[in-house]
Amino acid sequence: MAEGFTLVFVDNPEEVHDADVSAVAALDEPTRRRLYDHVVRQPGPVSRDEAAAALGLARKTAAFHLDRLADELLLDVVFERRSGRSGPGAGRPAKLYRRSAKQIAVTLPGRRYELAGKLLAQAVEESDATGEPVRGVLHRKAEELGRQLGGQDDTDVVDLLEAYGFEPRREGDDILLANCPFHALAQEHTSLVCGMNLRLLSGILDGADATGFEACLAPGPGHCCVRLRPAA
Repeated sequence: MAEGFTLVFVDNPEEVHDADVSAVAALDEPTRRRLYDHVVRQPGPVSRDEAAAALGLARKTAAFHLDRLADELLLDVVFERRSGRSGPGAGRPAKLYRRSAKQIAVTLPGRRYELAGKLLAQAVEESDATGEPVRGVLHRKAEELGRQLGGQDDTDVVDLLEAYGFEPRREGDDILLANCPFHALAQEHTSLVCGMNLRLLSGILDGADATGFEACLAPGPGHCCVRLRPAA
């Protein structure tokens, strides 16, 4: 198993993408965006009354939009007593809002630069510690991660590739990958990134026991540098 990846890539990427799209859509509403921007600029959590007063809104309107932002995980809800007192007579804790730790990234077509970044960072760190060439470590880490992803229960390789943004398409007996999730990196560092991608996809096939296909370098305009071909 690829050390360091277990907690990062077990989520369903399609579900994460859908949630991010929903969160971005929530910010398209002007009042909601103003409330979000106000909350994140404050040094501490903000109450409904404070937000409403700051933006000249009715308290009910502010509460509705703040709760919608919390539902989308864009804001966290905390409860604090603003009086500083505790015990009987201290009053009920106020419902407050603050920016959540959720990170949103929506790209069309799909990109996976964080995945590539983690692989590259691990390769550099291990190379520095062991003296093994960076490229060799990167290839090994990519293949290990691929085997982990492909080895999950009931993995369908085509569905997995779709979820990670490769946009697999049947082309005769081959599976063409119509999108490269590492496109910008591959344009600037073609040999390095395409080699990493090849090992990642080889690992996915190995982990899923998809012995009917093999990953091959087949660069060309408008699609991923790797193609899945029937195994010889």
